Amino acid sequence: MTIHSRSLPSVIRSASIEPAVALSAEGAALIDRIYEAAAVPELWREVLIELARFAGAPQAVMIVSTGTHFRDFVTSSPEFDALVIDHFERFPDNVRTGRLLELRHPGFLNDLDVVTEEEIATLPLYQDFLIPQGYGAGTATAVLVPSGDSVIVHCERARAEGDFDPQTLAALNGLRPHLARAALLSARLEMERVATTTRTLEALGLPAAVLGQGGRVIGANPSLVAMMPHTLSDQPSRLAVVDPAADRLLREAVARSDQSGAMPVRSIPIAAIGERPPVILHLVPIRGAAHDVFASARFVLIATPVVAQEVPSADVVQGLFDLTPAEARLAALIAAGDAPVPAAAKLGITPNTARSVLKRIFQKTGVSRQAELVGLLAGRGVRE
Repeated sequence: MTIHSRSLPSVIRSASIEPAVALSAEGAALIDRIYEAAAVPELWREVLIELARFAGAPQAVMIVSTGTHFRDFVTSSPEFDALVIDHFERFPDNVRTGRLLELRHPGFLNDLDVVTEEEIATLPLYQDFLIPQGYGAGTATAVLVPSGDSVIVHCERARAEGDFDPQTLAALNGLRPHLARAALLSARLEMERVATTTRTLEALGLPAAVLGQGGRVIGANPSLVAMMPHTLSDQPSRLAVVDPAADRLLREAVARSDQSGAMPVRSIPIAAIGERPPVILHLVPIRGAAHDVFASARFVLIATPVVAQEVPSADVVQGLFDLTPAEARLAALIAAGDAPVPAAAKLGITPNTARSVLKRIFQKTGVSRQAELVGLLAGRGVRE
């Protein structure tokens, strides 16, 4: 979701709030829970339930945004999950959040610190969405973490209850340093997990990278870095493959995962380039813990060079390229030197069926000619 900001109100009413007050026993217990959630992400929903209660609000949400794009979130209830998703989809021009991020205020702010009374009375966000559903009065703070992400913590209640009073904001500000440290700790733990993953695969002799949303490189081991720039390219927005056909398959695999949220391991072949052998990229989705909004890693990408060898068996071909058994058997015969018609006869299928299956094999392996398929499977380049 993209956030577009507008002109800011001339006065920040909550900026002159009293210093953070001594925390109650409830607040002290909540701090303990905040640090527990930093290490055990499944606890964030429970923390937000307690935070909402602490603030005198029915709901709370924690959002992680990369720049102005919301990356992930967790709320205090499944019901509020649905409202937050609907909010993201219906109101991409999020005036509340955009102004909150611009202000960079080191404390919790009310709605009237970022919007005017007139805007509340006229904006569809309030009049058509938040207020009719029993909300419209929020208090929020934003914390910037070293990865460049912003962590937003937000409590929400009915507009009829008005803005949160200075005492409540002061109490929330007493929690803010702990929320900030927990966010930093979670982000640091995520970075350590990424580094451990790439180091482990390096020790196994496997070039590998950890990719985030959209295919952006979060971490890569030296073996994979050595494949740049002749085979792979670390672009600002994503990891790209120099070979256009393979790059298209990689883009499609990443996009499909972002849309559906469920994807099996994908294998993407890269044709031989000069003396360099073909490479198979294995894109493995990462399934994080529930409510782990700090888990930026979405995939592990492992590169497997295909060394010159005898033609692999159908079972090996199937595993390398995510082919069906029928596709793998035909591919193995083609790689062994059979033309489609003789291969069809050996498999007991018609030549037309063989040609249709061969087209699917080309699509999955990213090649367009039989010679390229043979070179890919045997680990040899293709002479032009």
